[in-house]
Amino acid sequence: MIGPFSIARLPRIVFGAGVVKQLPDLVAAYGSRLLLVTGARSFRASPHAAPLLAGLAAQGCTIDTVEITGEPSPEMVDDAVRSFGGRAIDVVVGIGGGSALDAAKAIAGLLRPGNSVMDHLEGVGPETPYRGPATPFIAVPTTAGTGSEATKNAVLSRHGPDGFKKSFRDEALVAAVAVVDPDLLAGCPPELIAANGMDALTQLLESFVSSRANPLTDALALSGLAAVRDGLLAWHDGGAAAAAARARMAYGSLLSGVCLAQTGLGAVHGLASPLGAFFPIPHGVVCGTLVAAATRVNIAALETRAPQSPALAKYAAVGRLLSDRDSREARDDRARLVDLLEAWTERLALPRLSALGVDAADVPRIVAASRGSSMKTNPVVLTDDEIAGLLAARL
Repeated sequence: MIGPFSIARLPRIVFGAGVVKQLPDLVAAYGSRLLLVTGARSFRASPHAAPLLAGLAAQGCTIDTVEITGEPSPEMVDDAVRSFGGRAIDVVVGIGGGSALDAAKAIAGLLRPGNSVMDHLEGVGPETPYRGPATPFIAVPTTAGTGSEATKNAVLSRHGPDGFKKSFRDEALVAAVAVVDPDLLAGCPPELIAANGMDALTQLLESFVSSRANPLTDALALSGLAAVRDGLLAWHDGGAAAAAARARMAYGSLLSGVCLAQTGLGAVHGLASPLGAFFPIPHGVVCGTLVAAATRVNIAALETRAPQSPALAKYAAVGRLLSDRDSREARDDRARLVDLLEAWTERLALPRLSALGVDAADVPRIVAASRGSSMKTNPVVLTDDEIAGLLAARL
């Protein structure tokens, strides 16, 4: 039997090599006054920037720009809203990695209302319901990892001992169009490919075993995981297969965003929030360094406390898919999954937490701050000791 489920709003998706050339026409459908949100350097230094800007100019677009340095903060968003809120912006275009897209998403949501994003951030401030209206938003990812082009949440951070990493989340924030062009990924350095690729893998895996998973997201997650299997290491290693591998990772990343938007995530992302807030650690690095250890802990907890959980069969299925082997014993398939994730973590040179400034004395406060929305859809409720052990395994 297939039980009831619902699928929340998704963007129109335009996928394929070269589709970024369609962006000027897509923008013109919304108007001529454009706010372009990018990262600090990578897009403007790319060979795609000049022809795209020329195409927008040919459409008669007036372009204002915002550059996002590092992970976006509430202050960055509020500054942009104050600067451009009175300029009757017709459409916001975000071009870049997850940071640029999340910033663009939040800015698009608040240009017209004009209030502070702090009014809406989950877990901080008054959590006032968002009423809109949002400015139309077009998302153009230049990395393969976050899936932000398909989600309704903009993740914003404030770093430091009292820092936070929280979401401004509403279905009205979903991009009107996601333009996913694998050619835009060509300039990614190996360390970014590794971190973002492991983020996409983690999002697909956590969505697949989430307590809110459904048959449609399961199918998409498995398709995305197969793409990551065939794309991540091949792209990271370079060579003749890199272009095809980039396309697979662009696809896998997109599906990771589609899935997480419907199902929620799990323990890795529950821990990514405090780790990214308390320490200047990139999100993908957190995911990449924790996913094998978290998978091991989840499987052990399920086998002990919930042996009938469907998540156990799902972990075994992923073990068979990623290894392209069938041991005929589900427990062995799950063990192979953990071994493979550990091997990828080492091969992609994801650093241990201790190399990122985390030590054993930090573990209790990280555990205490990990019980956010992502942890609520983990397939098993982990104890504080289990979470602490997970962290300790990666120190």
